[in-house]
Amino acid sequence: MTEPRNPGVSSIAQTAPAHTDSSSSAVEMDPVEYTLRKRLPRKLPKRRNDVYVNMKTDFRAQLARCQKLLEGGGHREICVHGLGLAINRAINIALQLQASSQGALQLAANTSTVELVDDLEPEDPDEAGEPMTRTRNNSAIHIKVFYPDPQ
Repeated sequence: MTEPRNPGVSSIAQTAPAHTDSSSSAVEMDPVEYTLRKRLPRKLPKRRNDVYVNMKTDFRAQLARCQKLLEGGGHREICVHGLGLAINRAINIALQLQASSQGALQLAANTSTVELVDDLEPEDPDEAGEPMTRTRNNSAIHIKVFYPDPQ
């Protein structure tokens, strides 16, 4: 039986109960190490004009993909999505698209919070620790880049 963890603590190590062994005198607490495995975020609907920005792909390649969708793809609008660290990159891509169009494109941004799940697996499966899951929140941005309707 494990004790409930303090929700304010962000450490991934949890201490196990003390072992009582008459031959060992200095062992009091045995920390159980966990390996953090981050799950992918839940899949959002994927349309042809959705672009999910990440930090692994080259910035210029992501920008070129967005330009290709707007100019050659026949779309009057695209939606650029960014999660966590990629929020700044998503904003930068949207602003670059607007600047390269000489103001013909308009932007509409929405923010949200996405719940992510992490798995905590014990490094030594023989120890008393059992796999756990942890949920956390991460910020997201959704930027609609579009040509306004001519009036």
